[in-house]
Amino acid sequence: MKSFLLAISVLFLCIGCADHPETTPAKKDTSLVSLVNPFIGTGGHGHTYPGATMPFGMMQLSPDTRLEGWDGASGYHYTDTHIYGFTHTHLSGTGITDYGDVLLMPTNEVVFNNGSNGKKGYRSKFSHDTEKAEPGYYKVHLEDTDIDVELTVSERSGIHKYQFPTSKNQIIVLDLVHRDQLMASKIKQISRTEITGYRHSKAWATNQKLFYYIKFSHPLSVDLIASKQKLTHKKAVFQFDNPKNEPVYVKIGISAVDEEGAKKNLQTEIGDQTFDQIKANAQNVWEKQLEKIVIESDNQDRKITFYTALYHTMIAPNLYQDVDGRYRGMDLKIHSTKEFKYYTVFSLWDTYRAAHPLYSIIERKRTSDFINTLIAKYDEGGILPMWDLSANYTGTMIGYHAVPVIADAYLKGIKGFDAEKAFKAMKHSANQDHLGLKSYKAFGFIPVEEESESVSKTLEYAYDDWTLAKMAYALDKDDDYETYLKRAQNYKNVFDPETKFMRGRFKNTWFSPFDPFEVNFNYTEANAWQYSFYVPQDVSGFIDILGGKEVLEAQLDTLFTATSKTSGRDQVDITGLIGQYAHGNEPSHHMAYLYNFVNKPYKTQEKVHQILTELYKNEPDGIAGNEDCGQMSAWYIFSAMGFYPVTPGSNDYIIGTPLFEKATINLENGKNFTIKAFDLSDENKYIDYAELNGSRLDKTYITSNDILSGGILEFYMTDSPSDWGTDDDDVPTTSIDNFKIVPVPFIAKGDLAFKVDTEVTLGNAQKETDIFYTLNDSVFVKYETPFIISEPATLKVYSEKDGEKSATLATTFYKIDPNRTITLNTNYTNQYSAGGTNALIDGMKGTKDYRTGSWQGYQDQDVVAIVDLGEEQPIQSVSLNFLQDQRSWIFYPTEVFCYVSTDNQNFQFIGKQSLNAAKRSDETKIRTITFDLKDKNAKYIKLIAKKMGKLPTWHLGYPEDGRSFIFVDEISIE
Repeated sequence: MKSFLLAISVLFLCIGCADHPETTPAKKDTSLVSLVNPFIGTGGHGHTYPGATMPFGMMQLSPDTRLEGWDGASGYHYTDTHIYGFTHTHLSGTGITDYGDVLLMPTNEVVFNNGSNGKKGYRSKFSHDTEKAEPGYYKVHLEDTDIDVELTVSERSGIHKYQFPTSKNQIIVLDLVHRDQLMASKIKQISRTEITGYRHSKAWATNQKLFYYIKFSHPLSVDLIASKQKLTHKKAVFQFDNPKNEPVYVKIGISAVDEEGAKKNLQTEIGDQTFDQIKANAQNVWEKQLEKIVIESDNQDRKITFYTALYHTMIAPNLYQDVDGRYRGMDLKIHSTKEFKYYTVFSLWDTYRAAHPLYSIIERKRTSDFINTLIAKYDEGGILPMWDLSANYTGTMIGYHAVPVIADAYLKGIKGFDAEKAFKAMKHSANQDHLGLKSYKAFGFIPVEEESESVSKTLEYAYDDWTLAKMAYALDKDDDYETYLKRAQNYKNVFDPETKFMRGRFKNTWFSPFDPFEVNFNYTEANAWQYSFYVPQDVSGFIDILGGKEVLEAQLDTLFTATSKTSGRDQVDITGLIGQYAHGNEPSHHMAYLYNFVNKPYKTQEKVHQILTELYKNEPDGIAGNEDCGQMSAWYIFSAMGFYPVTPGSNDYIIGTPLFEKATINLENGKNFTIKAFDLSDENKYIDYAELNGSRLDKTYITSNDILSGGILEFYMTDSPSDWGTDDDDVPTTSIDNFKIVPVPFIAKGDLAFKVDTEVTLGNAQKETDIFYTLNDSVFVKYETPFIISEPATLKVYSEKDGEKSATLATTFYKIDPNRTITLNTNYTNQYSAGGTNALIDGMKGTKDYRTGSWQGYQDQDVVAIVDLGEEQPIQSVSLNFLQDQRSWIFYPTEVFCYVSTDNQNFQFIGKQSLNAAKRSDETKIRTITFDLKDKNAKYIKLIAKKMGKLPTWHLGYPEDGRSFIFVDEISIE
C-alpha cells in the first residue's frame, strides 16, 4: 500500500513538473566581459566613451576625438577620424562638455600643436578596424605614426602601452591645455622616469582640481628634457632611450587631493604589476560585477545590448577618494574617512528614476556609500547636491532628487547611514527659497512669471515631497508626514481640466497660446505631452482629476500615436520618439507602464517590447538619447527582465514584458531571484498568466520584498492580448489617501490687460469645490457666475472644500488706454508671445529671466511696431526695453529707429540709436532706449529694431548657422 501511494505521489509530482518545469538560476555560457560592446552609445547622441574604466572607478582612460560641442560631451564620437590623445577622466552620456584631463599622446616628432587648426600637429588618423574596446581595456593603431596603443586601468590609476615602429623618435606629448579652460598647471620632472604635477581647470564644474603622478618604463633623454623649449607647465614632450624598441609603458595615478595622493594611488593599486596583470585583474573584477545579473538567450545581439547596458549602469557615480581615505569635499577642503567610499558625478535628475533603484537591488552596500557621500556633501557644502561634479555644485537640472534616492534606499531596507541626519538634509533641500521653491511653498505651484520651467519643477518637487513624506512616516514624524504629503499633491495646481494637460500658470491664468507639442520654457527639455503624465506618486489621484481610467488610457493612446513633430524651440534632448513619447529623455521613462494602472497591461507589454527592440541596438548609435550616467541603460535592464520602478520610494515594480528566456539577479545576501519566460518570442510578447514562487500571480506588479527574498517569477507567454491582470484587484495603485488638499483656483477666462472691460471666469481642477473671490480687498464672496472687471483692480481668490482651504492668490488687472492700439508688422515667436499682440502696451514689464513669459521674442526678424494713440497729441518721449542674454541667443538689436506720423502714411524720422549688439557679454541686462520728441504732435509712433541675425563667430551657435533673437518689452509713451 505504501508503495502504491509513493508511486501515485511521484506520478503527480511528474505531472506538476510537466506543467511547471523546475526553474534553476540562469547560467552564463561565455565570459560576460566578452558580451560588452563599449562602442554602443559612442555614435548618435549617446555620448558614451569606449575607453578603460573600473566599476564606479575614479579613472576613465579613453581616447579623445572631439574637443567641444554637445556630441563631444564624452570626448569621443564614433564618426570622428582623428585621435588627439588619451585622457584620464570622462563623463558617460551627459549633455555638457567637461573632463578630459591630462592628455598623453605618443608621436614621433616634437610638436605642441594638436592639429585641430589644420596645421601640423600630434593628432593622428585612426580606423575602427584597428580599435578594440572591452571592460577595462582599449586598443587602437595610430595610422599617421604607426604606433599601437593599449590602455588598462585600476580604480584610481592606469597604464598606457605604446609600441613604436622603431627605436628612434619615441616621443610622448603631455598636454594640460587640452579640453576645458586651464586655470593653473604644473609639470615637474623628479627623475628620469617620473613626472608629477597638477591641472586645475574650469568648465561645467568651475573649480576642478586634479593631480597626477607619471612613471615611465624607460628613462627620458636628458638632452630633450633639459631644453626649456620642450618643457613648460602647460605642455611637454618626452623622448626615451629605448634601443631595443621595447614597448613603452606609462603608469599614471590621479588624485583630487594632491600629488602625493596620486603617487600613493599608483603605488598601491599598480606598483610593479605588469600591464597584462592589471588588465586581467580589471576584467576579473568586471566579470564578477556583471555576474550580478545573468541572462540566458539565443539572441547574441540582445545579450550584447543587455550586458553593455549593465556595464553602462556601473560606470558612474565615480569614486572620488584616495586609497588613504582622503578626498576633496564640496567646500574644496580635504577630508578623510575610512567608514565609507566617497563618490562624485551624481546625475540625479536622470538616475533617481531607475539607475538608483537598480542599485538598491544589486548594489546595496555601495548604495549605503552613495548616501553617506550625499550626507557628507550636505555637511561640506550646505545642501544636498542636484548634480555634483568634482567637488562642485553645477546647479544643473531641476528638483531635489537626492531626496528620493535616500528615501527609496531607506524604505527598501538599506542601512549603514544616519537616517535622522539624512532626513534633516532632505528637509533642508525641500525648504529653500531658490529655484521657485518660495512660490511653490506659498501657493502650491510655481507661477510662470516667478521661475522658468515652472511646470516641470512643480511636478518634480511634488514627487520629491512624497518620498519625503514616506520617509517621515517610516521615522514616525507625524507633522512632517502631513506637511509633505500635502505638498505631494501640488501637481493638481498645474492641471488644466479643460485641455487635460499640465500647463504653466501666468499671473494665475493659463499660459497661452497653448500648444501641447510646443517645447518652451514652461517645461524642462520637454513639452506638455512629455510632462503631463508625471504623477508617479498619486496615479489614482491623477486618474480622478482626469476624469477616469478611460480618459487616461485615451490620453496614453494619443501620446503614442500623435505626430512625432514638436513645435517651439529646438530641443536636442527630445529623441527616440514614438508619437510624442520621447524615450531619449527621462521624463517619458515611466509612461508605457501606466497602462497597467488602467487595467490594460497588454498595452504596456506592446509598448515596452517596441521600445526594447527598436530603440536599443548593438550599434554605435544604439541608444535613443544621452546615456545620462546609466539611466537609459537602467531602463533597459529593468524592462528586459520584465518589470520597472514606476515610483521609486514605493515597494512596487510594475510588470511589463520580459525580453529573455531566463534572467537571474544574484543578490548580495546570497539569494537569487529568477525570471523565466516560457514560449517567448517577438510574437509571443503578451503574458498569458504568471506565477510567483509556484503560486498564481494575477497582480501586474511585484514587490521589493519579493525580489530581495529570492524566488522565481514565471511568465507564460502568448501571441495575443490576454485578460491577465485586468481585474480591478490586480491593478497597481499609487494613491495619496490622507490629508487631501484643495487645489488653488485659476482664472479660466479674462484678459489681464483690457481696454473697456473683461469678463472673468474662475475654475478649479477639482470638481465640487467652492471658490471665493474679492476685488480690491473687499469682502470675499462665493463665486457663482462669471463677473465683469472694467477698471484696474486686484483680484484675490481661494478655494475651500470640507473645511480645507487653498492658498490665496492675487492677480492685478490693467486697463489699457482704450484709444491706443498697436500693429505688429513682423511676427513674434509663439512661445515668446508675452500674452499676445497687446503685450508691448499692456503695462506689464519683464524681468531679467526671459523664461518667465513677459518678453516678446523675435528670431531672425526686425521688430516693426506702430502704436496708434487714437488722436493727435503732443509727445514728450518714447521708450522701449530690450533684453540681452547672449547665452540664450538673445541679443540687443543693432539699431533702433523712431518715426512719427499724423496719418499713418507719411512718417517723419525722429532719431536712431545704435547698439554694439555683438559685443561679447556674460551678463543678463535690460536696456531702455528712449527718444526725446520735445512736444512733437503725432498720432502714430513707428519703432523699428534691426536684427543682428547670424550669431557672432565666438558664439556656441555660430557653427550651426544659428540666428539671434530680439526680446522687446513695454513701449512707454509720455
